[in-house]
Amino acid sequence: MPDATPAGSDPLFRLDGKTALIVGGYGGIGQVTCELFARHGAAVAIAGRSAEKARALAERLTASGFKSMGLRVDVKDKASVEECVASVVRQLGGLDIIVNLSSINNEGKAEELGAAEWQETIDINLTGAFFVSQSAARAMIAAGKGGRIIHFSSTRSEAGSARRGFAAYGASKAGLNLLIKQMGTEWARHKITVNGVAPGFVATELTHDGAMDPKFMNMMLNRIPLGRLGEPMEMAAPTLFLASPAASFITGQILFVDGGVLASS
Repeated sequence: MPDATPAGSDPLFRLDGKTALIVGGYGGIGQVTCELFARHGAAVAIAGRSAEKARALAERLTASGFKSMGLRVDVKDKASVEECVASVVRQLGGLDIIVNLSSINNEGKAEELGAAEWQETIDINLTGAFFVSQSAARAMIAAGKGGRIIHFSSTRSEAGSARRGFAAYGASKAGLNLLIKQMGTEWARHKITVNGVAPGFVATELTHDGAMDPKFMNMMLNRIPLGRLGEPMEMAAPTLFLASPAASFITGQILFVDGGVLASS
């Protein structure tokens, strides 16, 4: 990871002087997002259910010369979210950007899915997203400087699958999309934008080195007009765009980053 962004980089995409809280920031896409934001000038707070993982990544960023901190948060617990946001404001001096990647997929056939699995999915993917948004917005409104709220959605918010059991996951992400539009509309008067990034099929450790069934991999690739999986950086870069000055007139939008899957469905 480079220690700095070249001095001549375009200020439209710089985050100098901004503080970003990235929830779920130590996962595959999250880690790349944290590193990208740091290289573009942001102080980065990394949060998730594992304080150990969050702090380990924060220490690596700090060792590379960036300002960072790691802390624990449980998005299902409103008090935990509020304390997380308060800690970031207290220790890093404010909160300008929040990126929420926290998500769970309790996959199962709709006729068999249990009540507990359904509720957990809704609690994390939808209710948790609301708690994160509300707490961040309150801090941003109090500071009076506006802000950016970005949630990770999914192509499953728009398209079902006959082969897999996405009832809870798809419903939670569809609800998140509407929530993004509603909050973007309400908080525009406070100069807070709210947007979503919706990935399609992304390359992870589960798809490399033959870890995934070849037949299923071929089925996925045949669904993607660009003919390949997305890379974590290709999800992080649009997130940086939505957090940057370049996206100052965009709110209430869901950006599908899926290689053309939805366009061809």
